[in-house]
Amino acid sequence: MAFAPLDPVLHNQLRLAIVSLLVGVEEADFNHLLTHTGATRGNLSVQIGKLKDAGYILVTKGMRGKYPNTKCRLTAEGLHAFEVYVQAIRGYLGRG
Repeated sequence: MAFAPLDPVLHNQLRLAIVSLLVGVEEADFNHLLTHTGATRGNLSVQIGKLKDAGYILVTKGMRGKYPNTKCRLTAEGLHAFEVYVQAIRGYLGRG
């Protein structure tokens, strides 16, 4: 029995956590993702960049008052990749 391949972009704990958080919201700022993933600022920033480069999230940078504010939003491509990933995992669990 052949299993569906797992998307290497999403098959990373932190990147999967970021996308999982974004599935349930319209957008999330950097501090929200930082709080809910428990990642370091540097690692979160790197993984957001990888998701952006893959086309899975849109990143907008702006200001909130005097402070920089980075917001992330899941793209249609990112949502599709997440759904395919979840379906592949279900296949591995015998629940396809």
